[in-house]
Amino acid sequence: MASLAVGGTVLAACGTPAPATQAAEVKPTGAPPAAAKVTMRFWSHNNVAFVAINDILVKQFMEAHPNVTVKYENFPYDELIKTIQTSMAAKNEADVMEMFGSWVQSYAKGNTLAPLPEGLMTYAKAQEIFYSAPLDGYVWEGKVFGLPNEYNLENGGVLINNRMFKDAGVTDPPDWKTWDELVSDAKKLTKMNGSTMTVAGFDYVTNDGLGFLYWEGVLERGADYFAADKIHLDFMIPQAEATVQWLVDMAVKDKVVDPKTFNANSNWVGDSFFQSLVAIGYIGPWIVPPSRQSHADFADPWTYVSCPHYGDKMSFAADSGWGKTVSPNSKDLQTSWEFAQFWTVDPKNARAWNVGTGTIPAQKAVAADPTLLTDMNWIGPSLKVLPFGKYVGMLQDRDFVWYNVVATHITECMQGVRSVQDTMKLMNDEANKMIDSKLKA
Repeated sequence: MASLAVGGTVLAACGTPAPATQAAEVKPTGAPPAAAKVTMRFWSHNNVAFVAINDILVKQFMEAHPNVTVKYENFPYDELIKTIQTSMAAKNEADVMEMFGSWVQSYAKGNTLAPLPEGLMTYAKAQEIFYSAPLDGYVWEGKVFGLPNEYNLENGGVLINNRMFKDAGVTDPPDWKTWDELVSDAKKLTKMNGSTMTVAGFDYVTNDGLGFLYWEGVLERGADYFAADKIHLDFMIPQAEATVQWLVDMAVKDKVVDPKTFNANSNWVGDSFFQSLVAIGYIGPWIVPPSRQSHADFADPWTYVSCPHYGDKMSFAADSGWGKTVSPNSKDLQTSWEFAQFWTVDPKNARAWNVGTGTIPAQKAVAADPTLLTDMNWIGPSLKVLPFGKYVGMLQDRDFVWYNVVATHITECMQGVRSVQDTMKLMNDEANKMIDSKLKA
């Protein structure tokens, strides 16, 4: 636009001067000035359910803001991460990015996200609107760098196959007070063909699930998984070892799951439950909408029910789930933040996003809406435990700790690769080596 303005000035100077004219009187119309045209880009994960509701909300936002055009692109999980990182280096990322909240602090620390102007919302106000577990992943040094849509947790609930419970004579619905009671039922539900497990009584051997169970186990045993400096992790405390020993014992001693047959890479619970290969599956309620599409022929009745916790009081650590962040390079920060708030702060839109994606609300008012269960009748167990969660904390590289360290090595321990004690040392060394490398960088 600047070059056109310069060119116009040069042409006028070279031509014959225009005759002076009387300026026409401009009468006020009472109408507000026309809003400037704005084009903005929006990036998200390409989960089918996410894309469907994002398409709807993009259209609604543009209808409410006729001066704004939104260009929406979506990417597979790994590609989204790479696209965000490479574009931030070039300073040409999208105006608004749908991020997983546990990534946000690392980007905020690197000054690659825009802080939410306090004139739009303070941290104190955000704390009134959102649960702390999903919100605090978007907060760095007291400033808010995004707004959450999702309370990402797997704690508090499990999928059960009602047919299998009936066939095995197990009480349905279960009323487990302890993990021992759940394991006792799981043993009755497990099926073998010789040495091959054909039905896992209780499958919890997943990348996400093992992390959630580990953090919860340490907290409910009265400890903190962070070291004294609150930066490094401590896997060498007795409560951490006891938690891993418990996870291993359910597979090795109780034999409610065969970790060589059922794990993150083979018969993953998000598929195997909906193939009638698992009786009790530990996975978050978010799995239901995509599984209804990918396993449309699954005919067994199922329910999402409450599962136990370790002590008298539940205490767990959760990811900060999916939400909206804004680029500091956006040419219209005001509109970009309005767009982010349209998804997350407006209760109607936030509720629509949660229902569309099958995710647990980050917003307290949406979670408390009694009509929510009419649209997502399986999420009741999750809603009950939301007040007991806290943000998992700054892990420096969330995915590395959660998947490469915790899930991978606990699974290997279950499979007999190394002892519990050696597993704890390996996890401690790898996690803290990564943290040190991030701090140096």
